[in-house]
Amino acid sequence: MEYLLLGFLTGLSLIFAIGAQNIFVIEQGLKKQLVFLVCFVCSISDLLLIFFGIFLFHFFHQYYNLIIEIILNLLLVIFLIHFVYSKIKSYKVNINFNKNFKKNTKLEILFKTLGFTYLNAHVYSDTVFFLGNFSKNFLLNEKIFFGVGASFASFLFFYGLGYLSTYFSKYANDKKIWKYINLFIISFMSILTLYILKETIILL
Repeated sequence: MEYLLLGFLTGLSLIFAIGAQNIFVIEQGLKKQLVFLVCFVCSISDLLLIFFGIFLFHFFHQYYNLIIEIILNLLLVIFLIHFVYSKIKSYKVNINFNKNFKKNTKLEILFKTLGFTYLNAHVYSDTVFFLGNFSKNFLLNEKIFFGVGASFASFLFFYGLGYLSTYFSKYANDKKIWKYINLFIISFMSILTLYILKETIILL
């Protein structure tokens, strides 16, 4: 159960940011155009990439030696420091939603959703590299619980974002709200960074 919660909180911390993909989801919610399809593609893509990362690192972990383990941990620490630093810098929020309510075909919306998902480099660094790397030392059943928790966070986030888009669009430019969200993310990710540093020092 603790790994399910850890996966949920970690996944939510990674995904809780207003980027191009999330703005697109909000816009589709405002337009009320194929909201379920858009949220489903985003969520199921996260699920597939999360478990791909987890099982990729699980497979290769069998062939690790100590040096590779330390290098991967250091890369993870660098990733987290960069992630936390970007959150510290992101207090200044300026969001402009596209108010053009032109109807798109189902195929156009599908391709746009796939583009915003799979052409986004962050989706691979967050799901495949970070979540896979972070869970590499868990037992197999712990990895599965961790992956389920992270995937559930994606489903909850995207469907909430899509269907509560009117609410989110009102508050997306509120700097005070983003200050508190970022504070939570910075605190949580800083704890994870210290944990990985401690594990790396033990290996040394």
